[in-house]
Amino acid sequence: MSYEVSPKENIDFGATGVDEVLQNVAFILSTPIMSCTLDRDFGWRMGIDDPIQLRKARYTYEVTEAIQKFEPRAIVESIGFEETDELNGKLRPKVRIGIDVESL
Repeated sequence: MSYEVSPKENIDFGATGVDEVLQNVAFILSTPIMSCTLDRDFGWRMGIDDPIQLRKARYTYEVTEAIQKFEPRAIVESIGFEETDELNGKLRPKVRIGIDVESL
């Protein structure tokens, strides 16, 4: 089964199973690298000043690497983007993942 995940701000500290994996991926998507005080490597590089197509390619790589590193139970199937502010080139990743249910 596939799930679509976008950045999220609310955390359910009691999440378990599939909900926990989905929440972890959403948290990774909303965390810029170097912003987590006790784990500076957590998150992904949200580069700026690149042409939009180059940024999409870099975001795809960065998001995939971060999810594989920090939530190995999630299997990245595809990454798309919402252009939330075309004038300023802001992108919001939307990730479709599968979940390795044997590892839950």
